[in-house]
Amino acid sequence: MELSVGRIGRAHGIRGDVLVEPRTDDPGSRFAPGVVLRTDPAATGPLTVESARWQSGRLVVRFAGVDDRSAAEALRGTLLVVDIDEHESLDDPDEFYDHQLVGLAAVTVAGDPVGTVSDVLHLPAQDVLAITRPDGREVLVPFVSELVPAVDLDAGQVQVEPIGGLLDPED
Repeated sequence: MELSVGRIGRAHGIRGDVLVEPRTDDPGSRFAPGVVLRTDPAATGPLTVESARWQSGRLVVRFAGVDDRSAAEALRGTLLVVDIDEHESLDDPDEFYDHQLVGLAAVTVAGDPVGTVSDVLHLPAQDVLAITRPDGREVLVPFVSELVPAVDLDAGQVQVEPIGGLLDPED
């Protein structure tokens, strides 16, 4: 199974470095020197990490063969992907891969049906679950413990705290 571990942003400097938006809980190993990452679109890769460092809270990566700002800018928007075992899970019981969440039934803490998790959005402030309601409308629920108190992969569901306006924002 393919897993996105980052997205290449703008060039950083003139020597081919790029800013990378990490989409992994372990950027230290995913962006270690020598790691080969596949890309989406495939035509821009694969890319081999030459170096990676944190600067002012941002991940700066240099890829082998990307030696100037023009080459770095050409990579902008590229997704960096790796293959993982479909059944692999993370060590932390409160961490999940996106593919584990998409398709789960969403229910209130009282057990009432809410809909189905259709996507996981990785926004700057926090992750958000996109839930498709039975009537086809989509609601966005911040993926924080106060609003999503439980995820039960074995039962195939996530629990959502139905605070006012969250599930029916137009009501």
